Amino acid sequence: MKRPDFNIVFVGAGNVASCLAPALMQKGCRIVQVYSRTQESAQTLARKADCPYTTDLTQISGEADLYIVSVKDDALDDVTARLACSGNPDALYAHTAGSMPMDVWKGKIRRYGVLYPMQTFSKQRAVDFSAVPFFIEANSEEDACLLKEVAGRVSPKIYEASSEQRRYLHIAAVFACNFTNHMYTLCDRLLAAHGLPFESMLPLIDETARKIHELPPLEAQTGPARRNDRNVIGRHLDILKKEAPELADLYGMISRSIHTYELNNKMTSR
Repeated sequence: MKRPDFNIVFVGAGNVASCLAPALMQKGCRIVQVYSRTQESAQTLARKADCPYTTDLTQISGEADLYIVSVKDDALDDVTARLACSGNPDALYAHTAGSMPMDVWKGKIRRYGVLYPMQTFSKQRAVDFSAVPFFIEANSEEDACLLKEVAGRVSPKIYEASSEQRRYLHIAAVFACNFTNHMYTLCDRLLAAHGLPFESMLPLIDETARKIHELPPLEAQTGPARRNDRNVIGRHLDILKKEAPELADLYGMISRSIHTYELNNKMTSR
């Protein structure tokens, strides 16, 4: 039996919504409306999703059966309260925030949940949602199934996770993605300062990422800190202390962490 279509309002037009709304539209969902507090963002996503837009939360459409809220965490409490006064009271409401609890809806909306796609999103890049894991939570089993079905339109990787579990998912994702990307930024800075191209690092970056598809991260670790090569570490620190003292502190702290994990691993392996 063909699955029913979903009528969806997207509240927020940032990175997540800009990728998810067009993907759901391509899989048969109807995007009823897009809201953003800025007209440019609302217009841009509305064109992609082939729908009208608004910059006024009091003008949110009441025609949707699902409202997907993708706004900054610090705006979520205010937006959910205001949305409760203007949207369809019988619809299901879900936010996409990894670090925010489901209960941000409690007392405001009757049917609510979380639809968290764990991926890094940018408006400028298309995302292959078939590889993106979605983590689902709802205040009823029926609506959890509904959110799974919505996510299943674009991805086969659907999991249930509580608000407590999702907090740890989000922390782990910051380490795996945001902190790692910041290291690329620092790498680019060091190379550029000495006339070297960042692209020379891409094969190394790609192989490092490929390895952890086959090896546990701890086993995939290489470098002077794992070997406890104090001569190399000392030379690196001497250079950094002169050129970029803040990077010397970071280099030392991370090197100590790598070495500590290596020592603990050896002790537990005995």
